[in-house]
Amino acid sequence: MKAVVLLSGGLDSATVLAWARAEGRECFALSFDYGQRHRVELERAAELAESLGAREHRVLSIDLRAFGGSALTDDIAVPKDRVDGHGRTAGEPAEASIPITYVPARNTIFLSFAMAYAEVRAAEEIWLGINAIDYSGYPDCRPEYLAAFQRMSDLATKAGVEGHGPRFVSPLAELGKIDIVRKARALDVPIERTFSCYDPDEGGTPCGRCDSCILRQAAIAEA
Repeated sequence: MKAVVLLSGGLDSATVLAWARAEGRECFALSFDYGQRHRVELERAAELAESLGAREHRVLSIDLRAFGGSALTDDIAVPKDRVDGHGRTAGEPAEASIPITYVPARNTIFLSFAMAYAEVRAAEEIWLGINAIDYSGYPDCRPEYLAAFQRMSDLATKAGVEGHGPRFVSPLAELGKIDIVRKARALDVPIERTFSCYDPDEGGTPCGRCDSCILRQAAIAEA
């Protein structure tokens, strides 16, 4: 079975690629150069695609800096030293607002390209690493979002109308970050080669203080 796998170069997407390969999928990895400040992740994505056995790896360029509106694509400071990596500072309620690291409509844009790639490659599945537990509050990481996109996909493509459009697979959706780390280890993912920092220095060294770094460090230590 063929599968398109969204691969950012981070821990979650690398785990998804390894999981898909372990399930016997022939994987076509897809990454995006969207103007993100942490572009070093693309180098890691290429490395991981090869080491984890993807048949093909494509990188598409979409410059979302043209719109901005996010600390990842605009001249906006990445929040640092927030208590638990979920976009909250000390004393802030759990239902805090969506963090400024949210990139407007990013997953919708990415999945639209993945649909086209899957249709051309006759892939039966699209795998992605969205997570509804440790996800910093992004609206396009929720199961109900992906279910709605699945319905749209079935209507929007030739393959979908003919009844054989791709199925969206999100195996990490209900896993906490600690469980994801454990799954990555079980699948022999080279965790040390994955990259998750939102604001690395010019040499690609993780800051250790952004939400993504805090979540990652805590999960690896606990796992």
